[in-house]
Amino acid sequence: MPRTDPHPAPDQPDRSSEATGPAAGPPYADCVECGRPTEYPASRPGIVRCPVCEWQEAQRSACSG
Repeated sequence: MPRTDPHPAPDQPDRSSEATGPAAGPPYADCVECGRPTEYPASRPGIVRCPVCEWQEAQRSACSG
């Protein structure tokens, strides 16, 4: 019997036609961990992480017991 995922991944939007470069949106801050762009503007104070590094940090700081 084929296995089905109870939580299918949402449809990914086609971003091939979107503009790239500075005109695509506000300047985004770089992740302090890996250097990838984040979802936060460059003007945001404090430590900013990309979604992957935020998730990894949450896993490290979560209670293990």
